[in-house]
Amino acid sequence: MDSATVERFEASRDRLASLAYRLLGSAADAEDAVQDAFLRWQAADRDHIEVPEAWLTKVVTNLSLDRLRSAKTRRERAVGAWLPEPLLDGDPMLGPADTFEQRESVNLAVLTLMERLTPVERAVYVLREAFSYSHAEIAEILDITESASQQHAHRARRHIAAGRNVAEVDRASARRIVKAFIAAAASGQTEQLVALLTADATAISDGAGLTEKLLTYTDPEQFAAAARASFKPTPAKRKLIGGSPSIHAGMINGSPAILAVLEDRVVGVAILEVRDGKVATVRGMASPARLGRLTDEWRRGGHDDPIIDLW
Repeated sequence: MDSATVERFEASRDRLASLAYRLLGSAADAEDAVQDAFLRWQAADRDHIEVPEAWLTKVVTNLSLDRLRSAKTRRERAVGAWLPEPLLDGDPMLGPADTFEQRESVNLAVLTLMERLTPVERAVYVLREAFSYSHAEIAEILDITESASQQHAHRARRHIAAGRNVAEVDRASARRIVKAFIAAAASGQTEQLVALLTADATAISDGAGLTEKLLTYTDPEQFAAAARASFKPTPAKRKLIGGSPSIHAGMINGSPAILAVLEDRVVGVAILEVRDGKVATVRGMASPARLGRLTDEWRRGGHDDPIIDLW
């Protein structure tokens, strides 16, 4: 390919990656889908491609759907060990964030809810809500009828609305929420932490990748006890991660987050989803397989001062 052809693809790369990420919930899989699209772009008869952006969107969408439908993907997501891969706010893979629908479509809660959708419903929802494609355009991308696209969109919105329970939080509020949560978790007083939680609060952890299934806590007292234990530093924990990290407040997928950072490497995150001013869900991740891209973006960006210098 000549440089102009490569540049045309590269001009679409971030948009294509953000589309694939919303469809797959995985940065690594999204990057693979975009790379596969590049190979197809390289091999295509480009003289007969009238609108390259539309062609590339169709290719990436269908490559992502193939991944969602694969037996390997279904098996991995069925065993209860799957969480969406977290991305630091500002990561170009999060894509457009001008509207509420665009921001909501990368919220970890919504990415998790989209697991309940069929692959086609998921694609229609993402193309319509996050990228504002018309139903006629979606029908062309997915090789379905326009009325089918409308029906898929209606079902998808109904499923998402039924499970949606989080609120948008700005960066200043996020830091206050994080500081309050850390103070309560470190206080040793379970009651102080329970007071910050909704009555139906849930905690989900990947167990730092040391367990095959996710750890889930739904009782507020159990949740608080687990959080208090998690935030208590011990020699064993420091040995496991290789030292004493600093603790930062940040924004991940649009939600307040606690980040543990050791030598410029993110070694753990806890994403707090807020409803009615209280914490409704905490998603804790410390498996290195989930934190690679987040670490890369952390190293590229500026950060607030740590809340705790050495944990």
